[in-house]
Amino acid sequence: MDIYFPSGFPMFRGITRLSNNCLERAKRLKACVGGFLQRQDLSSLCKYRKPRLTLEECLMWKESFEKLLSSKHGLYAFKAFLVSEFSEENIAFYLACEDYKSTKSATKMPSKAKRIYEEFIGNEATREVNIDYETRDITQANLKSPTASCFDMAQYRIYILMEKDCYPRFLRSNEYRNLVNQLTMKSAKARSKKAIAARPPCEEDEPK
Repeated sequence: MDIYFPSGFPMFRGITRLSNNCLERAKRLKACVGGFLQRQDLSSLCKYRKPRLTLEECLMWKESFEKLLSSKHGLYAFKAFLVSEFSEENIAFYLACEDYKSTKSATKMPSKAKRIYEEFIGNEATREVNIDYETRDITQANLKSPTASCFDMAQYRIYILMEKDCYPRFLRSNEYRNLVNQLTMKSAKARSKKAIAARPPCEEDEPK
């Protein structure tokens, strides 16, 4: 038997306050952790990862989602962005499918396919991705006889989701714009130093 409490009932008000408090705490935690991850990971592209990221490569990411993913630094930055938004399962699933398709041993495919399905698609998936029921059912049926293409439909759905939703938000993010600004300043300084070094010395500076 279901029990319903009126809105003025003390227990109901207490539960509502508790839910709101938890929600607010979760939002603050997401903002703090997300900002930390973005600042740490994206700034490291300018300083620590080799080969160093250039302004030209960073600007190239705006041309297409495919170019972003094909760039080592671009993929790293996009993954950091998704982690900060708590949606890293999308890129993790996409990359898992890419790795699966490169499996050379047919005997390893069933176990790898099962592991990917259970982690990202199954009813109790720990990192469930957002795909429609038809795609889920087709993928599940494909697992009965796993081939290199059994995740193609699901991978395509997630690729389109990232391209239409996550990718534009990444380009509009403060973190990406700050990264472009950092690289622009760094590039300008490098050109200035190069121009000074190439400039001929003034006559009064020449040794007598």
